[in-house]
Amino acid sequence: MFRIPSQIRTSDPEFKANVEHQKRVEAEYLELYEKIRRGGPPKYVERHKARGKMTARERIEALIDPDTAFLELSPLAAYGMYNNEAPAAGVITGIGRVHGREVLIIANDATVKGGTYFPMTIKKHVRAQQVA
Repeated sequence: MFRIPSQIRTSDPEFKANVEHQKRVEAEYLELYEKIRRGGPPKYVERHKARGKMTARERIEALIDPDTAFLELSPLAAYGMYNNEAPAAGVITGIGRVHGREVLIIANDATVKGGTYFPMTIKKHVRAQQVA
């Protein structure tokens, strides 16, 4: 296979600055993603669990085959919208393996405004159906 020679100089100050910037951006994204993964406000998550219900992410984890990955789609949907009260647009979508078959999963998150659909929720839901 033909190999394209690299012109990158890892000792260059601009390269080092870009690496540091990328690390900061990645850390910000991971922090934001973890916040989104928690779902709705803690009091609503606690109320949901007190009623003996699993969160949407717990339901997905129970559904997919053990030791398989779940590829979440559009976790940042609705970010910065609706007063930041709709993490992941209130619905979790992604691809997982169930009984050995890859499937698209859509799970409403009841901890986000009681499962209310926002305009972005509908867009995310329709996009997931298109991916399916």
